[in-house]
Amino acid sequence: MTDAQVTNAQMMNADAPLGRSAAFAILTTGYTLSTGPGVAATVSYVTDGDRHVIVDPGMVANRDRILGPLAELGLGPDDITDVILSHHHPDNIMNVGLFGRARVHDHKAIYQADQWTDRDAEGHELTASLRLIRTPGHSPEDITLLAGTEAAGVVAFVGDLWWRPNGPADDPVAPDREILRSSRLRVLAAADVIVPGHGGPFAADDNAPR
Repeated sequence: MTDAQVTNAQMMNADAPLGRSAAFAILTTGYTLSTGPGVAATVSYVTDGDRHVIVDPGMVANRDRILGPLAELGLGPDDITDVILSHHHPDNIMNVGLFGRARVHDHKAIYQADQWTDRDAEGHELTASLRLIRTPGHSPEDITLLAGTEAAGVVAFVGDLWWRPNGPADDPVAPDREILRSSRLRVLAAADVIVPGHGGPFAADDNAPR
């Protein structure tokens, strides 16, 4: 199958957002004990229209690892409209409080100031190019943000569904290996690029651990 055929197939996938107007930047690339001096989250910035989104503002060596790259984009914490939490492990959420004006999204609700709005993340659209889906596996509440971009196709921000480009193939904390595999296959069917929880982006191709 050619690259064009793969992209066309992914655009036809029901999970993939219809829009392709989003853009993204990796603010800091995370690591785990096996790849770095400690544990840090991959923290991403995604934008579409008037939405300025941070994904998984988790553990980092210091907050400048998040706020410095954001400032280079001309943005401060109060400019962020939305924060996506892929799941509730501390290493992925530690710095959510930096973005006090934002709507915070998880698997079951949207939180802002003193307002709690219940909604299922499955299929929830922030915009036509930004869609949430449920992808349990690493934990029961895992969600993925699918961002339709012109430059990179569909980019999946998956939290710890994959920790890094090499998996791990067998997540040692996953409660059910088959559920993990099912969610990974769902993401691979919809995405062109995967942004994992503790590493750099990688192609959603046959080399991705299943």
